[in-house]
Amino acid sequence: MTNNSRDNPLLLSAVEVAAMLGIGRSHLYGLHASGRLPLPVKLGRRSLWRRDELAAWVQAGCPSRSKWVALYGRDK
Repeated sequence: MTNNSRDNPLLLSAVEVAAMLGIGRSHLYGLHASGRLPLPVKLGRRSLWRRDELAAWVQAGCPSRSKWVALYGRDK
């Protein structure tokens, strides 16, 4: 079996992030607005989240965005 990039994309939409975290999309936007979620990458008008950054953020205990940036910076 091959690892297809369609099955495991590097960047995730809000719908995909919400599903990954087991929450609703409106809750995701609430977390984003309140600074509890890592910043998305902007591609045109789209906001997409890095899969690897979200996984590391969850492993770190889902810290606030300011703490996440202070601890790991954007490159984590």
